[in-house]
Amino acid sequence: EYISKYNLQRGVKTLCINNLENNEVEVLGRVESELEFSHEVYGEGFYSFVLNVKRLSEISDFILITISERLLNGLPLHIGDVVHIKGQFRSYNNYSSSERKLILTVFAKDILPAEEEELDKNLNYIYLNGFVCKLPAYRTTPFGREITDILLAVNRQYNKSDYIPCIAWGRNARFAADLQVGDNIKVWGRVQSREYQKKISENELVNKTAYEVSVSKMECVSHKAEKDEEDIISN
Repeated sequence: EYISKYNLQRGVKTLCINNLENNEVEVLGRVESELEFSHEVYGEGFYSFVLNVKRLSEISDFILITISERLLNGLPLHIGDVVHIKGQFRSYNNYSSSERKLILTVFAKDILPAEEEELDKNLNYIYLNGFVCKLPAYRTTPFGREITDILLAVNRQYNKSDYIPCIAWGRNARFAADLQVGDNIKVWGRVQSREYQKKISENELVNKTAYEVSVSKMECVSHKAEKDEEDIISN
């Protein structure tokens, strides 16, 4: 609750001046699934599909895309098509199942057909400016690689926020480990998908896909403690 108020009172005002340019995604890939109806808002229909985005390592990320029917107007979209998408990385809660589930998706604001050879660009870019809303979790892998998990609250219009899981590596992981709840940070990286298995009973495992931002660059805009001190001085 505190972070929500913190975002609204101290984040939105500043970010609105910049037209909320605090969440930018650009991906290029191949359509992996058929369009599926997602939801409707004020008479506008939204659809979802999966985009296959190649990495330099030839592994692919399978990213969920949400797109308005108005953007699709006149653009046929079929499995195998190559498209270039610009938009934002968004989150929302899905209550359709027995448990609440956080859905992460690239919300398309622009879509263009692309050429086959453009796939070699491996275009997968994201920029976020948000607030740490949970204490970062630092750990090391069995091979000694340093990792820090960060949950970032990113404001958008109408007093809403998107909650984006990010993962930092190496020196970025060490830097992120010292961040505090309420710190304002910027991150650059790529959207990645990760397969894992979840145990739902003693004898049953189900395959799941997690989405997160793999951070390649990070910058601390301001620390919450510094902001609190400024408020005390100004008062």
